[in-house]
Amino acid sequence: MTIARSPRAASASPARLLAGWLDSRRPAGFAEHRARYGALPVENYAGRNGRARLLATVDASGLRGRGGAGFSIGRKLRAVARGRRPVVVANGCEGEPVSRKDHALLTVAPHLVLDGAVLAALATGAKEIILCVHRDDPLAASVAEALAERPSGEIPLRLVQVPGRYVSSEESALVNFLETGDARPTAKPPRPFEHGVRGRPTLIGNVETLAHLALIARYGPEWFRGCGTQESPGTTLVTVGGGVARPGVYEAALGTPVTEVLDQAGGPAEPPQAILFGGYGGAWLPAPVAAGIRLSAEDLRAAGATLGVASLTVLPAHACGLAETARVLRYLAGESARQCGPCMFGLPAIADDFTALVLGGRAAAQAGQRLRNRLSVIPGRGACAHPDGAVRLAASALRCFAQDRQAHLAGRPCAWAAHPALPLPNWNNRSGEWT
Repeated sequence: MTIARSPRAASASPARLLAGWLDSRRPAGFAEHRARYGALPVENYAGRNGRARLLATVDASGLRGRGGAGFSIGRKLRAVARGRRPVVVANGCEGEPVSRKDHALLTVAPHLVLDGAVLAALATGAKEIILCVHRDDPLAASVAEALAERPSGEIPLRLVQVPGRYVSSEESALVNFLETGDARPTAKPPRPFEHGVRGRPTLIGNVETLAHLALIARYGPEWFRGCGTQESPGTTLVTVGGGVARPGVYEAALGTPVTEVLDQAGGPAEPPQAILFGGYGGAWLPAPVAAGIRLSAEDLRAAGATLGVASLTVLPAHACGLAETARVLRYLAGESARQCGPCMFGLPAIADDFTALVLGGRAAAQAGQRLRNRLSVIPGRGACAHPDGAVRLAASALRCFAQDRQAHLAGRPCAWAAHPALPLPNWNNRSGEWT
């Protein structure tokens, strides 16, 4: 996966998290990291007054989570800090198949993430930090090396490897795995910030979010707000994939026009039909609509999509969006934790209906009627947000590919159904298969 920035888009996309990598083209060890950024300013944030100063700094920055939900990090830190003996969990598990941003960041700038985890512990009063990555991911070895380089006397930080399932990185699933060894989501409330690891208030922080925190603590909230939008300040790592010339992980200021983000990846390799925003729990937008919006939570929300885990997946004009969505829905149904009705029964049924749409004819018409009912009753009923994401993807496909749907209803099966365009995992660890 490429980590790059095109010269043409450099002014619109300041490098912050990736600046060191772009300068040296190699991961920084701890000594080089410290020479570049200076020592972690823990003395500025020690004690009760220092903690209050750090929390105020994060509040002023407007930093929002980069793991998908986009929640205010200042509020999240304060909620955990109110509890007794809190725990910080740095979430480096990346279950989203079209995203590689967290993997890329931990590969090229692990010490920014670890700095951020230490700061999160200072902000909450935590005395324990856990960094989670997927089991059998080669990244685990390099992260362990980075941990071994850290100075003595820091808040203890340990590495834990989690099964490589789509939902195993959901926050309650991480807590459940750390408690029981079962990486399935649990019903909420209570949420981890109330009752998490060993019953303690637990901060689950995405690794990109923590890396931003490491820079904010050094350079201040005004610096962080020097790019981005009022609601979505700062930069974000975005995975650009599908039908583009240079798929990879790029850094862009939030609020950058989508067309400029695609330019960083060399632009579409052929005329685009649609763009999937936010991964397989996100939403499709037609290419003409996507071209007119900015990469920000507010713009995408207004367009009927979601920023989610920042990713842009370009669907070429020759591909069938319904067939691609049917294939992804089948994958999402297989990734169910199999512990609630919406996942166990609803997702396979939706996948079956989408397959019927692709095949066309009378069965497609009947499937369309069933989908209208199913897509309206599933959201909000699952143990986690997995079924909600699948429904969002399915509903957006019906809107975005309405003309394809009419063609299939007319009895013309999809010529491109056997030619997949979107990636599905072939690397996931299956040693923890759910039954």
